[in-house]
This record gives sequence, structure tokens and C-alpha cells, in this order.
Amino acid sequence: MTKSYSIPIPSSEDWSFKLLSWLDLKFPNFAYFQNSGNNYPYGGFSHLIFAGSSTIGLKEIESYQGKRDTVGIVSFDYKNQIENLKSDNQVLIDLPDSEFLIPDLQIEIQDGLLIFDDADRMISSEEIFGASSSIPQNPLVQVQALTSYEKYLSDIEAIKEHIRSGDIYEMNYCMAFTFQDRQWDPIVGFLDLMRVSPMPFSVFYKSGDKYLICASPERFLKKTGKKLIAQPIKGTIKRGVDVHEDALLRNILLNSEKERAENLMIVDLIRNDLSKISETGSVQVEELFGVYPFAKVHQMISTVTAICNKGAKFKDIIHAAFPMGSMTGAPKIKCLELIEQYENFKRGWFSGSIGVIRTDGDFDFNVVIRSIVFDKDSGNGFFAVGSAITFDADAVYEYEECLLKASAILSILTSQN
Repeated sequence: MTKSYSIPIPSSEDWSFKLLSWLDLKFPNFAYFQNSGNNYPYGGFSHLIFAGSSTIGLKEIESYQGKRDTVGIVSFDYKNQIENLKSDNQVLIDLPDSEFLIPDLQIEIQDGLLIFDDADRMISSEEIFGASSSIPQNPLVQVQALTSYEKYLSDIEAIKEHIRSGDIYEMNYCMAFTFQDRQWDPIVGFLDLMRVSPMPFSVFYKSGDKYLICASPERFLKKTGKKLIAQPIKGTIKRGVDVHEDALLRNILLNSEKERAENLMIVDLIRNDLSKISETGSVQVEELFGVYPFAKVHQMISTVTAICNKGAKFKDIIHAAFPMGSMTGAPKIKCLELIEQYENFKRGWFSGSIGVIRTDGDFDFNVVIRSIVFDKDSGNGFFAVGSAITFDADAVYEYEECLLKASAILSILTSQN
């Protein structure tokens, strides 16, 4: 095995396209993690690449002892392996409930270099970047909403009736959008999305013919040493057209009783989840109602930390906290049953999680939102958006909030940007 080495990244604007195209050609599975550099508490993803041909499920990850870090993706529907639940809604793209990539290649991108970690062979700059190419433009596609406006309004009122009846306090309700075009290139789609909506937990993931184009602003769970960090997002408002409007909108979000109530309910749920696998009395809310700017929106983010129980394994931690409260609601199990009742699609990777597990047991996983799932073989793609429905939710406002969250994806699919 070759020692670690590095090659310089060329100054040309198309270097990332060439790099992703080379990975796509050479490997059946790979993951490209990117952090836009947002001022995010505890930082975002490291700029890393993993590629290989072997995968295992979450149940096998405990027995894996490797020299390299691993990449894992956990579908929302993995919930059925944790609780007595089901997912019988329409399957838009068939995806594994969990998949962990055992990499043959690991690369860190830093200071203008590709740093190869114990590669099997020397890979030259010419091999990756030497081909003459230009970044193509994706075709515009027709996007189809699976839920009509009228159905959405009706579902919100039905969900509010469950709240009035005391079944739940808050529920995350999502709607999906689909498109179909075999000429659509997921690599170009990812680069387009990074340009219009850079995020701290962005990932481009390939599993055979299936691709995840993820521009997530949200961390699910991070472990560093014995410390666990969860950072739920609940609360969204658009960015202003100038500095003054931007500050005004930020303050509106910060002082919104409705958004604070949504955020607080999920913080309480996550505190309860973390307490299952943490030292007694160690669960703390480090920041409540923090408001952070992103390209198109301000988001309300809270930070909850805990000290993990000695001996708690990755699977134990995931089973205690998954699915993340920000994508379910409270109480979690009843909300999951109602999500199955009212939504009309199987979420799959959407609102699941993808991240990296280090060889020392540390890990960092996001929430898969603001993301496209694409099947290159069939040309089918989908994305979904949602919001938290509470007792005083206004259905029209919630619908508009969903379209705001979808605006970056819609722009790269339906307009020349």
C-alpha cells in the first residue's frame, strides 16, 4: 500500500466537475462531502471524499474494523427496524434502509491539494484532471407536485385536529415533487445547487445508479470523544433584499412565539432521546433559538449536548435518536404513524441521514433535507420539503414556507441559472 501523498488542484473552474466525473467513472460508490463555510456552531462537514465498491448495512457496522473511516446513509424508513412501524406509501425510488461504504480510497481536500490517505496506487493529476472537457448544462425539466394545493390545505387542517384532540403536539408534514429526464446529469445538478445554495452539510453520494444531491443546513448528530451534539432546525424565514430588511426579518424569526414554540418542543424531544444513551444529568441545551443566515433563508437552530454512556455503540446511539425529531414531531411514535397516514410517498433517503464514522468512533451526520434523489438508470428524480405543523399553524403560510425551502432546487431544475 502506498504512503499518503498529495497532488495540487488545478486553478481551472471545472476542477470539481472533472474530479466528480472521474470518481463517477471509476467507482460504483462514492461520497463527496463539502462545507460552505457558514458560521455554524461546532462547524460543518470536513471536505472529504470516500470511494469504493463494498457496502454493508447498519447492523454489520459494529463488527467492521477497518483502517479507514466509513460513510453511512440511513433512510428515514430505517425507523421500521427501531419501532413497530411501517412504510407502505408509494415508492418513488427504491433505496436501501441503510448502507455503509467501505472505502478503497479516501481523499481530504485542503489548501488547494488532494491529500490521498494510504492509496493502493499513485494517482496522477493527469488521470483526474487531464481530460479536456467543459461543464455541460442540464436540460430543464418538468416538475410535478405529488400533493395538490387543496390536498395540502386539507391535510394541515386534519393534522391540527389531531393536535386539538391531544394525539400530538407538533408534526412534520412533507410533500414530494418528481421529475423524469434521462439526460439530467446529477454531477452538474450538484454543482448547480452548490452555487445557488451552499450549505455546511452538503454531500454528493453515489450508490450504483442512485444519487443523492444534498444541500443540507442541518446537523443530526455529532460525536467527538464522549460528547454528543444535536442541532435541530425549527424556524425559517427568507433573507432580505438588503441589509436593513435582512436584519428585520431575522428579528421577526427570533421573536416569533410560534417558531420558538416549534423549536422548543423538538429540543425537549431531543433532550429525551439523548438521555437514553447519556450519563445522568449530562444533557444540556447550550444554545436555544440561535438564528443563523444561509444563502436564501435564516434558520433557527438550537444546540443540545450530552456525555455519551461508556460502551454505547454507534447503533445504540442511532436507535435512541433516529429519526431526528425535527423531521418527525412530538410525541415521535404517534407522529410517525400519522406521517404514514397523511403523506403520499415513502421518504427513503429524504429526512434520513448521511455522514462519516471515524476509525476512533467519532462521527458526524446531517439531516437529508434540501436534497434531490435521482435514479440515473430510469431518469427519475424526486425531492421533498416540509414544515412543522402546530396548533396555530396557518396552512397557506406553511405551504409558502415549503416553497421557499424548495426554491433553490426548483431554480436549478426549471430555469437557466
